[in-house]
Amino acid sequence: MTHPLEALTPNELRTAAALYREARGEADPLFVSASLSEPSREELATLETGGQVPRRVRIVAVAGPCALAEAIISLTARRVESLDVIEPARPPVLFEEALGAIVAVKGHPDWQAAMRRRGIDDFDRVQLDPWPPGTFGLPHEEGRRLTKVISYLREHPEDNGYAHPIEGVLAHVDLGTGEVLFVEDLGVVPIPEESGSYYPEHQVALRTDLKPIEITQPEGPSFMVEGNLVRWQRWQFRVTLDPIEGLVLHQIGYEDGGRLRPIIHRASLSEMVVPYGSTDPMHRWKNAFDAGEWGMGRMVNSLELGCDCLGEIHYFDAPMLTERGDVNIVTNAICMHEEDYSILWKHHDMHSFRTEVRRQRRLVVSAIYTVGNYEYAFYWYFYLDGSIQLEVKLTGIVQPQAVAPGADPGNANLIAPGLAAPHHQHLFCVRLDMAVDGFTNSVVEVNAEPQPPGPGNEWHNGIVSVATTLETELQARREMNPATSRSWRIVNPRRVNRLGLPVSYKLIPQSSPTMLAGDDSWVARRAGFAKHNLWVTPYHPDERRAAGDHANQSAGGDGLPRWTAADRPITDTDIVVWHTFGVTHLVRPEDWPVMPVECTGFLLVPFGFFDRNPALDVPPPSNGHCHT
Repeated sequence: MTHPLEALTPNELRTAAALYREARGEADPLFVSASLSEPSREELATLETGGQVPRRVRIVAVAGPCALAEAIISLTARRVESLDVIEPARPPVLFEEALGAIVAVKGHPDWQAAMRRRGIDDFDRVQLDPWPPGTFGLPHEEGRRLTKVISYLREHPEDNGYAHPIEGVLAHVDLGTGEVLFVEDLGVVPIPEESGSYYPEHQVALRTDLKPIEITQPEGPSFMVEGNLVRWQRWQFRVTLDPIEGLVLHQIGYEDGGRLRPIIHRASLSEMVVPYGSTDPMHRWKNAFDAGEWGMGRMVNSLELGCDCLGEIHYFDAPMLTERGDVNIVTNAICMHEEDYSILWKHHDMHSFRTEVRRQRRLVVSAIYTVGNYEYAFYWYFYLDGSIQLEVKLTGIVQPQAVAPGADPGNANLIAPGLAAPHHQHLFCVRLDMAVDGFTNSVVEVNAEPQPPGPGNEWHNGIVSVATTLETELQARREMNPATSRSWRIVNPRRVNRLGLPVSYKLIPQSSPTMLAGDDSWVARRAGFAKHNLWVTPYHPDERRAAGDHANQSAGGDGLPRWTAADRPITDTDIVVWHTFGVTHLVRPEDWPVMPVECTGFLLVPFGFFDRNPALDVPPPSNGHCHT
């Protein structure tokens, strides 16, 4: 029997699309996404007693100019369980519509006139990038699904168009009708001429002194894969790829003393936003929600051995429903491998002269997405000591703007002659459906603070750990504080370790900003999740996306700000932890023409979850020299 959390197969996707067409009476609907409709906790619990859980698919499709249809389809019963039309709501920007917008803009006389004013007559040399338009309360936004289209010049087919932005030209397109509403020409700025090629054949010389590194595992990897179920060392979890959220991990648990102890029921990207800090009319509207407005999973790369992944690799393919209801299989969409990670623990006893050292190793599960000019690489790491880490690596090409000679670039930094990149942020919100030794959890904020001077602290050197249980949703809207080493422990008050203390996992944030845009800005209204590093909510199956289910051209206020306004209790209950993290990017010349990886993320480490170091059973290195 297929496990209800197994990834959808191509045949299941085709069946779901056919059942949707029949239910809607549409021969050729425009599909937005098809994803696994995950079973409830209660349904999953019946598996332990031999119960059968239906396989379900969630279909989202375009249902009108500002409407979408959502259907839950039972593959087991081969019927549509529910079908709702939601209006007003705008689905993510679709590839077919984006291509239609490009064709429409290139044929529009106002855009062509703007190009000619800049000396461009060969329109085939122009690269057009459709963008999600945002929402700003403007009359032409009402009742429409829109995109804004930006222009770049390509000197030849393999040229880097981002090196030559055509400043000042902004086309507004109605995606529903394919009509170009109007073209703004904000003024001519010289197009930067310098090439931005990053191809090897265009570099002055390539290094010749890098010697090969070969990673081999003669006996094969240490993990086992059955369908989408992964077992590695003491770890166990399932892997899927959601068309909106991208890489998703399910039922993460750790085997301890013969018992699989749950830690996280589901972990995924919930939403992200890239707010730009330029006040220039050409750029001030940019604030991309790369999950909710595009669909992160739809942008997943097909990974290559020796390029994206190195070592003994296991790949997971990702079947996806296309916008016209066919199935496209992205091969090698998810990469999994082991890698050495320096020392795990070590001590040299200065009395017995005995040294014991163990090598750290981690299991890496990764996926990489290309969203326009940027690449986002998500790496989940599982360690031998029970720790979990998410690292997001940002690379690709920065979004540029042309600057006239001698002009002040404003809210941007110069990166090449006549070329600047606006200040901006990348803010990710990860949804962690926690289950630390079960679904009755609480969150405790811990700060390290100086002990007040006085009796018992006469030398003024005392440090105290101040623990505060976050009792309601509003209290749990929190920011990180490096000065006090602030962390958050997800505890299970009903499970204790041998010291009589509640078991827990500790969320350790990296140094991470919150959104810099003002609270009354349009982007802050829509991306309220980015104003705090921590949110905690009681579990609700419909609360999945931090900015709401339908972020594209949303009016704002949905998602976490709306849910947590109810100020529900969050202690000793089934909770979801939402962590917002990211980077503020003040672009440097070294980020051009392609950006070296910049990293952000967080750690989850056991804190009293085990009775002692769980990695004492890791064997010494096999060379025989490290424990003498």
